[in-house]
Amino acid sequence: MSEKPMPEHLSTERPSVGAEMIPAGDIAAAVDGFFAASPAARAWDVETGFDWARSDAGRLTEGQRSAVQFITYIEDHLPGYFDVYHQYFPVDDSVDAETFVHNRELYHFTVRWAAEEDTHARALARYQEASGMADRTTLRTDLAVEGRKPFDLPYRHPVQFFAYALVQEKATQIYYQQLRDVVADPVLGAVLTRLSRDEARHFTFMADVVSRYLRVHGDAVVEPIREVIEGFRMPLADTMRGYWRWALRIADVADYDHTAAYAHLVKVVDRAVDVRSDRLDELVGFIEQCRSLD
Repeated sequence: MSEKPMPEHLSTERPSVGAEMIPAGDIAAAVDGFFAASPAARAWDVETGFDWARSDAGRLTEGQRSAVQFITYIEDHLPGYFDVYHQYFPVDDSVDAETFVHNRELYHFTVRWAAEEDTHARALARYQEASGMADRTTLRTDLAVEGRKPFDLPYRHPVQFFAYALVQEKATQIYYQQLRDVVADPVLGAVLTRLSRDEARHFTFMADVVSRYLRVHGDAVVEPIREVIEGFRMPLADTMRGYWRWALRIADVADYDHTAAYAHLVKVVDRAVDVRSDRLDELVGFIEQCRSLD
C-alpha cells in the first residue's frame, strides 16, 4: 500500500472556472445516467436490509475485525468528503451564473452520493454493535476522534476531483469484494456486497465525468490527472493515527492494493478518445508504471 506524497505545487484554491470545466450539459448527462442506473426502487436501508440478529463477530478473525473497524472510520468521515465538493463546487453567489449551473447539476449527484456513503457508515457501525464488536456509545466516541479532523483535496483543476474519486471508489469496491470473499459471517458478507455495488456505481459516474473531460479538453487534462496519480493517497492517510500500520494489516487480510484501480483509469482513457496523442500515451505509460512499481 505504498503511496507517494502529495505534490507540493498543488494549491488549495477553488478549481478554475469557465474553460477548464466541462459544459453543464455534460455534467447533467452524467448525472442523468447515474440516476437512470440507480432508481430509488433499488435503494436499501440499514434498518431492514439485513438480519442483524444473526450477525456474529465471533466468526471473524482478529484481522477481519480490524478491517471492519478500519473501513468504518473511512466511511464515517463522510461529512469531510461532502464538504470538499461544497467548497470547490459551490452553489451560491460566490460564482458566476454559468459556473453555478454546472455546480448545481453536479450537486444532484453529490447529495445522492453523500446519502449513500452515509448509509455505508451507518451499516458498518450497526454491524459492529449488533455483532458484539463494540457498544454504540463507545463507537460514537471513537469515531468522533477521527471525524472531527479536517479533510481536503488540495487540487486546482476540476477534473482532479473526479480522477481522485475514480481511483478511490474503485479501490474501495475491490477491497470490499475481496474482504467479503474471506469473511465467515454471512451478515457482514451481505453488508459488504451492498457497499461494493454502491461503490461500483459511484466509480461509473466518476469514470463518465473523467471521460467527458478527456473528450472535451484532451491533452489539457493530462497533467492534472498525472498529478492525481503522482500524489495519490487514500482518505485519512494524513490524519488517522497509525494509518499506515493499520492499512498494511488490512491489506494482509484481503490483499488490498489501491493501485489495482489504476488499470481501470487506463481503460477510461482508452475508451474516451478515438486516437491517443503523444501526451495521452505518456499519461497511460506513467499510470501503468506506477502500478508496476507499487
